[in-house]
Amino acid sequence: MTSGLMLAGTSQQLLAAQSAAAERTLRLYNIHTGERLKSTYWVDGHYQADELQRLDYLLRDHRSGGVNAIHRSLYDRIHHLQQTFNAREPVYIISGYRSAASNQQLRQTSNGVARGSLHMQGRAVDIRIPGVSHRDLHEAALAIGEGGVGYYPNSGFIHLDTGRTRRWTA
Repeated sequence: MTSGLMLAGTSQQLLAAQSAAAERTLRLYNIHTGERLKSTYWVDGHYQADELQRLDYLLRDHRSGGVNAIHRSLYDRIHHLQQTFNAREPVYIISGYRSAASNQQLRQTSNGVARGSLHMQGRAVDIRIPGVSHRDLHEAALAIGEGGVGYYPNSGFIHLDTGRTRRWTA
């Protein structure tokens, strides 16, 4: 990925192709639990309820065990990024859903954790893709043009959320 214009064009093409795709499959790895999941969560224009439950469980709060429904558009964005880079390895989940207690605990021990984090609503996820530079992943996420995109180069991940469109670097 060498230019923003090329990346934006590629993203738009992939989003259009994703809309037309008969199936969407995610390959994910939760770095905290060691669990891996391959899930075809979209088939013939419809989300698959049982597969969404499996995905939501994988993205649970690993501290409390709490599970919350993750906004479906986040799964679509992860899928888009997985396709953009033709990822051979599963997408690494750094953080998905967080309970209020887990979020408060993180606020006390880490910088950059929002008091009203969208993670607590199932509206945010932190990811990385092995073999893909964090900068390229960040640029591809920005090219989607929706929600919040945070770049955490020192921590090795990007943040995606379904909030208002914005960007930041930590």
